[in-house]
This record gives sequence, structure tokens and C-alpha cells, in this order.
Amino acid sequence: MPVMHVALLRGINVGKAKRVAMAQLRALCESLGYGHVHTLLNSGNIVFSAPRADPGAAARIEKEIAARLGVESRVLVITAGELDAIMAENPLPECDVSPARFLVTVLANDASRAGIEALVAQSWGTERLSLGSRAAYLWCANGINESKAVLALGKVVGSAGTSRNWATMRKLQALTQSGPAARV
Repeated sequence: MPVMHVALLRGINVGKAKRVAMAQLRALCESLGYGHVHTLLNSGNIVFSAPRADPGAAARIEKEIAARLGVESRVLVITAGELDAIMAENPLPECDVSPARFLVTVLANDASRAGIEALVAQSWGTERLSLGSRAAYLWCANGINESKAVLALGKVVGSAGTSRNWATMRKLQALTQSGPAARV
């Protein structure tokens, strides 16, 4: 049975830089042999199926975006099962009442883990920062644009992760559940 995946592209369609049409991303993924391809919003979220868990998907998609579309964008791919685990592990469940102010930063690897742990130990006033096994969770009480913790987390994580708000994460999870595939 095929496995559902989520590709999170970093830094596309932010302002006027790195403009990519979602139809182009869907066509690109389909040409790579992926099925049940859907995009969400205009900010680089792709849900697709593959015959099995595909650890090389991120590198393949990243390479083809650069080659075919002329855009450099870091790509992080997780399976639907990994997305489910990130959502279930939420250490700040009280913060999902305002999903636009609640960020999840999915981590590509453990390289920035020590730096994030140091940030978690700090006081952020009304903001809250927590770390799970595969993601950092950040409540931005006064909004994302006003958040000092968002800036600090971004500096520590760099391109080794990408953030989505809780509402987007929920929508991605719903899309993975609509596909004809397994949740590995």
C-alpha cells in the first residue's frame, strides 16, 4: 500500500521572492512518479503518495525545483505517520485555541536540538516554547510578527527546519487522511 508524505518547502512565495505556482509544484511531483499530489495554500506545502516511505524524496524534489523552476528552496519531507506523531505530541495543547499564533517548527535533523533546548530553558514572558522529538512548538501570544522567540528559534534552526502554524498543520494532516495510502 502506498505511503502518504508531506513536503514542506522553505521560503517560497514569501513576498515577491522565489515565486512558484502550485500547479508547477504538483506537475513536478507527478513527473517524479508521486501520486495523489495536492498542494495546500500558496506557501509550499505538498501532500503526495509514494509506493513506500521515501527518504530520498526531499533531495529529489529540492533538486528538481532548482533545475526546472530555477528556485532554490530547502525541502523537508515527512510521512503522514510522522505528521500524526508531531500533532499528537503537542506539549502545549492549550495553545491550539488560536492556531494562527501557534507555530510548529518541523526539524530536519537533531543538529539544532541543543540550541533549542537552551531557548526552551529561557523565559519568554507570555510566549511559550517547547521541544518535542521531531518539532519545536511555539505559542506567540502577541502574534508571530511581534515574537522574539520566533526570531531566536529561527537563528538556532536556520534552514534545518521550517515552520507552519497549527491551522496549516491540521489541514495538512486532513489531506494526508484523504489519500489512498498508509500512514507510516
